[in-house]
Amino acid sequence: MELTDKPARDHGGGIDAAVNRFGGTRDSWLDLSTGINPRPYPLPEFTADDWIALPDQKAQNRIEMAARKFWNVPDDAAILATPGASALIARLPALAPKGKVAITRPTYNEHAAAFASQGWTICDAPPADARILVHPNNPDGRIWDAGKIETGLTIIDESFCDTVPEASFVSETSRPNVVVLKSFGKFWGLAGLRLGFAIGPEALIGRLRDLTGPWAVSGPALRTGAQALEDYEWAQATRARLKEDAFRLDRLLLSQGASLAGGTDLFRLFTVNDAAEWQNRLATKHIWTRTFPYSTQFIRLGLPPEEGWDRLEAAL
Repeated sequence: MELTDKPARDHGGGIDAAVNRFGGTRDSWLDLSTGINPRPYPLPEFTADDWIALPDQKAQNRIEMAARKFWNVPDDAAILATPGASALIARLPALAPKGKVAITRPTYNEHAAAFASQGWTICDAPPADARILVHPNNPDGRIWDAGKIETGLTIIDESFCDTVPEASFVSETSRPNVVVLKSFGKFWGLAGLRLGFAIGPEALIGRLRDLTGPWAVSGPALRTGAQALEDYEWAQATRARLKEDAFRLDRLLLSQGASLAGGTDLFRLFTVNDAAEWQNRLATKHIWTRTFPYSTQFIRLGLPPEEGWDRLEAAL
């Protein structure tokens, strides 16, 4: 089935709008509407050059080598660091002549919006000229299998896959038609840094590199990203903590009558009788959550910071 409606570009966040509607100040709100690690990677000490000089090749080489090792990138695949995964998503439609792109929805809506804006036709499933797999899927956490990678351009968005590295499709980037996207902001909790990666064959990554231009990633982002990707101990400890916190969130919401519909270790999707009522009730306590225009029952919550658990439980 072809979907001709214009893809909606709703997102988590939007605390300013919540403040305007429900009151309070921005810093008084607990934002659970995103899937960002609430305990971010500690920022390194920056040098003056990080801020005032154009990033040099040494910094680029370091972060690409760190990314190659961290994600076990095949030797024959290329890596491109960019200012966030969203900057990549906007450029992906230019990698192939426009036609049909298969995007199984519901999923992260920026993919459909990007392809539609460049004249592609969105359909639910192959056959198509390109395919998008959000892996794990946002918002339900669906894990795809490698059998879904077919001919034609295949984009695999692994923005939330660093909690389950064993599920990654990075090993498939030796194929001539596969590009894997990585988001730094989610797992490392530094979304404001704006750092993302594309991994794939040189022919496709080279085109993205040309579209991105020089010095796309800031000096502070290059230093922070490289140091974080080299810190395997932090990553291992963080995966264990996120898993525990996800289970804790499940227990809390299920005790209040919600049903688990899916998610990842960075966010959980629940089914409730009236998602808008749940969101509004929590918002009166200045806790912001995520609902979806295509469902009256889905509500998504990210993980609270340590000081936010008691507040969430009291609000529920």
